[in-house]
Amino acid sequence: MRRISTPRLSLAGQFLALQLVLIVVVLTVIAAVSVAQSNAEFRRTEGRRLLSVAETVASQDAVRVGLADVRRQGILQPTAESARSVSGASYVVITGTDRRVLTDPDPRRIGQRLELGKSGVLSGRSWVGTTETGSRSALEAHVPVFGAKGRLLGVVAAGRDYRGLGERIATATPHLLVYLGIASALGAAGSVLLARRIKRQTLGLEPEEITALVEHREAMLHGIREGVIGLDRHGRVTLANDTAVDLLRLPPGAPGSTLDELGIEPRLHDVLTGRVRGRDQVVVTGDRMITLNRMPLVTRGGTAGSVTTMRDLTELVALQSELDTTRSATETLRAQAHEFHNQLHVIAGLVELEEYPEVARYVRGISGTHARRTAEVMSKVADPSLAALLIAKSSLAAEQDATLRITDSSDLGPVAESLSSDLVTVVGNLVDNALDAVRNTGPGSWVEVELAEREKEIRVRVRDSGPGVAPELAEEVFRHGFTTKAVARDSPRGLGLAITRLVCTRRGGSVTADGALFMAVLPRTAEDRAEGDIP
Repeated sequence: MRRISTPRLSLAGQFLALQLVLIVVVLTVIAAVSVAQSNAEFRRTEGRRLLSVAETVASQDAVRVGLADVRRQGILQPTAESARSVSGASYVVITGTDRRVLTDPDPRRIGQRLELGKSGVLSGRSWVGTTETGSRSALEAHVPVFGAKGRLLGVVAAGRDYRGLGERIATATPHLLVYLGIASALGAAGSVLLARRIKRQTLGLEPEEITALVEHREAMLHGIREGVIGLDRHGRVTLANDTAVDLLRLPPGAPGSTLDELGIEPRLHDVLTGRVRGRDQVVVTGDRMITLNRMPLVTRGGTAGSVTTMRDLTELVALQSELDTTRSATETLRAQAHEFHNQLHVIAGLVELEEYPEVARYVRGISGTHARRTAEVMSKVADPSLAALLIAKSSLAAEQDATLRITDSSDLGPVAESLSSDLVTVVGNLVDNALDAVRNTGPGSWVEVELAEREKEIRVRVRDSGPGVAPELAEEVFRHGFTTKAVARDSPRGLGLAITRLVCTRRGGSVTADGALFMAVLPRTAEDRAEGDIP
């Protein structure tokens, strides 16, 4: 498959970068939590120890004497340093009540004031907490020194400097770099394996290429004129372009719904689900005739669904109907020509026999029969096109030893041109179907046509002497391709009644079958009245 674009970073690289970021974030959070826990533990453990050191120093007599007698302050520094070295504290400071430092490991700080912060030691209470002096942060314990009669002599402060952030992290998570290395290696390996698996499932395409393909598919599906509808293995619509939505009259949210939920017509449902197979399956839905071609989707040896393409054949079917009408007229003319040919042979024979009176009588007889037939039809059907069709069909029926008759109750006046065209199509197809039904049934077969005109509609009833349609097939006969007669492959059988229903449905009418009786209803439309239809 040709690559559409080259991404800046491969799928494996993207996974690796994402996982490394996640690893760093997780380790950072772990380090922060560990440092916080380590600090809390440091304050709790070291605080108690520093308080103990300060209390021990404050309770010594040497400290009380040094604070009470200025001349003997020299004993304070050795005492404080001894306590500091033994306890491991960073410093032990002794001050008077004026907070001036008397002892400190750094001689430069002697004489400076001790920062007490929030400590309440000068009020006679011990305190443990954090103090900030310049850039130094330390954990300190402050203990008051009391002399005789409870007099406050000074303060002992034992402190421990906080370690730096790096030292605290190293203490809290001593193997952080090792963890980071192992996690990075695992993340890289996992990213590569995951990327390979996804690439196998996406045919080796990168995410940008998949996005481009989807966008191209959407543009292509909605840009073509043919309808396309896709189904999964459960009959659920996965895609439907604009043309398919229009042809099948699907709701906007059709994708994701099953065909049953969408209320698809049975014939269309059978074609889309594969119950009816074959190329160029024609379905009449509403006032349209659609041809469908279904292609099953097979992946990994199993059926994943199907894709069906469709085209609107309404205009093509109208042209085919006109062609069928022309073909029928040609057949009728051929039958009339055959009849006239036989009559001419009779006349030529009589002339050759010099039976001139018989010639005159024979000519008057056949001309009178034709005139009576024409007059009978024209008295009941005022529309010239439909009357001509019925006269021609009478000759076609006579050729196959059948009779086409129009009921005495028939009465049809002039109609609009569009309604006349539809009547010719409907009556022609129904009469042809009836003539096919009585073909080879022997002498005495007949076809009867009744035309009833109403204010808002015209009813057409066609009966024949044939066996009729079985009740269970009353709807099937109007589907494209259905026929009860054995015909050759690719024969146009089964289209006439489908076209009849299409014409009636487009007008808002109907056509039904009941045994050997077919009844069609063609309502008058506003266009018919605009063209000058009488009622």
